[in-house]
Amino acid sequence: MIPRVLIALALLAIASAVELTVDTYDQLTEGKSVFIKFLAPWCGHCKKLAPIWTQLMDEYAGDPTKLIADVDCMGAGRSLCEAQRVQGFPTLKYGDPSDLDDYRGGRDYEALKEHVDTKLVPSCSPANLHLCSPAEKEKIRQLQAMPAAKIAELISGKMKERKAVEADFERGRKAAQATNERLRKEKRARLEALDASGFEVMKMVAAHAAQAAQ
Repeated sequence: MIPRVLIALALLAIASAVELTVDTYDQLTEGKSVFIKFLAPWCGHCKKLAPIWTQLMDEYAGDPTKLIADVDCMGAGRSLCEAQRVQGFPTLKYGDPSDLDDYRGGRDYEALKEHVDTKLVPSCSPANLHLCSPAEKEKIRQLQAMPAAKIAELISGKMKERKAVEADFERGRKAAQATNERLRKEKRARLEALDASGFEVMKMVAAHAAQAAQ
């Protein structure tokens, strides 16, 4: 028979674990600063980090201003991972749920906990109006007075603008990459032509003459 204490610990871990998806993201992250692990179940590094991350989730379970969570990029969280442009596993991101930053610090428990305690601070939101400036409060009140359909329309428009920015950046990146490749080829061709003109032989002859004169 499994000891009751082990059963209790297992239930606690399950209760404290939060797995985010596109459908639950806004609701579960509202008014909180977040620390999220984007994972793939087959990933060896993800498995290594799992017990440490579970301990971290247990530590902050129920915290009113902080959320430690998982996203399964191979399962229900796939579309959320795509939206966050996750490319490797595990990827850790933190901060404002609407504008996450990449975490690049240590991955032992002490380093992760220190990051949570020092970086995950509550910010202005409908759930934390006391942290908002007068201008931010007024903006929130204006949006709250709008019909849900109007807010959804505004969000859709901003998402299109965001995609346009990303598309412009990607085009610029590819153009710069093509330019760099062209410049590298031109440089290589010009150097090869310089060498073929006898430049290297000139240097050898000069060096030999200088040595002979000594």
